[in-house]
Amino acid sequence: MADTIRGAVLGYGAAFNMGKAHANMMERTDGIHCVAVCDIDASRTDAAKQDFPGIRTYNTVEELIADTEVDLVANVLPHSLHCAPTVACLNAGKHAVVEKPMCITIAEATEMITAAEENGVMLSVHHNRRWDADFWTLRELVHSGVIGKVFNVEMWGGGYGRPNPDWWRSVKAISGGQFYDWGAHYLDWLLNVIEAPMINVTGFYQPNLVWDDISNEDHVQAIIRFADGCMANIQMSNIAKIGGPRWKLLGSHGAIVSGDGQFKVLSEVEGHPKEQMVGFHGRPGPSYYQNIVAHLNDGTPLLVTPESARRVIAVMDLAEKSSKTHQAETVPYEFS
Repeated sequence: MADTIRGAVLGYGAAFNMGKAHANMMERTDGIHCVAVCDIDASRTDAAKQDFPGIRTYNTVEELIADTEVDLVANVLPHSLHCAPTVACLNAGKHAVVEKPMCITIAEATEMITAAEENGVMLSVHHNRRWDADFWTLRELVHSGVIGKVFNVEMWGGGYGRPNPDWWRSVKAISGGQFYDWGAHYLDWLLNVIEAPMINVTGFYQPNLVWDDISNEDHVQAIIRFADGCMANIQMSNIAKIGGPRWKLLGSHGAIVSGDGQFKVLSEVEGHPKEQMVGFHGRPGPSYYQNIVAHLNDGTPLLVTPESARRVIAVMDLAEKSSKTHQAETVPYEFS
């Protein structure tokens, strides 16, 4: 690998400008430089040339992975295209970053991890919301023991409104379903706050109760049982006229609930206030791409491992399966 890691972006679609965002993140990070962009749409690679003069552009994955002067590929394609093109890059000996969610099924996640291991290259997932201030503040609060042992978590996201039927994120075959957008962030947060192994997942889905022209579900819910006795209940909805706080945690000696820019913390632990409001504060340390560069250059541990991202996929995959079998689905040992 060159002294400066030579990165490429696969997918330069206009939605959220994520392709441009990844290229910019590389350019702003010492030790990595974006040298190429690939998109099936020639108008998008033309846009990339305007945004990054001198960049090489390709319109097929085959052309991109044939470029021997690309060390790392960031895949920001739609969710259903996270697995196969990433595996192709890994098999070509290139390191890979894939946008969240990692993929759609447990089997795809395992295929990706196996390809990285067999080819001796890095695989990571861009779970950028691990740097969000509310998550990081909550994680610190829970790990401080201020509410004792957490035994119950409720997470809520959504509202009432018809999704855009003309956007791929509303199409289940491409997006994976309702859980795979913001739900992937929620689950990643949860599994980095409650770190005990998962035992099983129970899912409750409302596929087309209201928005019958949208193939994504209207409402999804996953209940996770952890090995330490904790239970988590996560709901994402487009048909909820009444919602709730993003976070509500009950502990053996207190509780935490999220509010506007702060957490309300109630505690029965000696040395802590009975009630306090704690403002959000950001995560210290390296950014996502700074960690990627350090990992590739010095072996610094990855902040987002593919195994941790696979746990998120396991919950979503098993929740849907459970909604059809009407029983709790056991989480395979490797995802604990």
